[in-house]
Amino acid sequence: MALGRREFTVAMMATVGGCTLPTTGDNARTGAGHMFGLIGKMTATPGKREELIGLLLEGTEGMPGCLSYIVARDVKDENAIWITEVWDHKDSHAASLKLPAVQATIAKARPMIAGFSDGVTVEPVGGVGLPK
Repeated sequence: MALGRREFTVAMMATVGGCTLPTTGDNARTGAGHMFGLIGKMTATPGKREELIGLLLEGTEGMPGCLSYIVARDVKDENAIWITEVWDHKDSHAASLKLPAVQATIAKARPMIAGFSDGVTVEPVGGVGLPK
């Protein structure tokens, strides 16, 4: 699946920067005062999943506003990775996209990514480790 510059940037920022995946639409209620979440599937090029996972997990600490960032192997697809992230609000996620470290990671990861699918935007309401 070919991605345009915007789609690729949006998809990579949380994933490789520490806390994104393409979305299927915006939740109008997700904004200031609401947590912002993304859940999506990334497919690595054959044989590159573990290397890509390493990049996704590199430097994920200290992303301002990132409350949770989970990278998981798909157990049915040897090339698929699921990424789940929670931000304190949408603006924090948007700001992360401008960080030089995130942009550098995207450049490294790009050749290992075959595509994105099943991406959704959500409004987290709570859970273990998240603010009430």
